[in-house]
Amino acid sequence: MNEYVKILIKLANKSLKYNDIPVGAIVLKDNEIVGKGYNNRYRAKKVTGHAEINAILAAEKKLNDHRLNGCVLISTLMPCPMCREVIKESRIDKVYYILSRPDSENLKIKGYEKLDNIELELVKKYKEDFLNFFKKMR
Repeated sequence: MNEYVKILIKLANKSLKYNDIPVGAIVLKDNEIVGKGYNNRYRAKKVTGHAEINAILAAEKKLNDHRLNGCVLISTLMPCPMCREVIKESRIDKVYYILSRPDSENLKIKGYEKLDNIELELVKKYKEDFLNFFKKMR
């Protein structure tokens, strides 16, 4: 899992580079990455420019199918309600995330699991960068 976390954080940092909320996501099929995404709402000027949706679109293109049965999505942040609906429609089997959303701290969703066992320095730095992003905005 650590190799995926490193990729996720690199993707999230791309968002940060473009002054967007630092979120990265990947879609896996049989433990192979078939889609990557990061937030690009401000850069692309698209309300749907969320990391999870971008990763799903990349996976659909690579697999040549809008149904992503047998796939897993991993995100640095628990997906928002819009992304959760897209995930459901794409038929992704399981979702893992690193950070909870402040507005959904105690929300339990079937098929979603927080990755609590990750204690990499990289994750600590990501969490710090994530929180600092919002402090700068205020």
